[in-house]
Amino acid sequence: MLDEVTDFAGEALPGGTAVPPYSETEFLVELGERVRSSRMRCELSRRELARRSGISERYIAQIEAGKGNVSIVLLLRLASAIHGSQAQAA
Repeated sequence: MLDEVTDFAGEALPGGTAVPPYSETEFLVELGERVRSSRMRCELSRRELARRSGISERYIAQIEAGKGNVSIVLLLRLASAIHGSQAQAA
């Protein structure tokens, strides 16, 4: 087990030889598309999602465009706001 952790750390740390199996840019673009499609499926405007999540409308636009490097905490707030709107629509 320790060997596996050491191997992973050697590959993942700067100067390592590993290439990530995905592009960070592609990941952020796909994440933004998913946020946008979830928001639209729930018929939420960016303004309403911003109000419900406490995240600025401008930053939500950046996330949806794949430009915002969003934290897990902000993702949780977005998911909670979107999920809450689904419960109200049902």
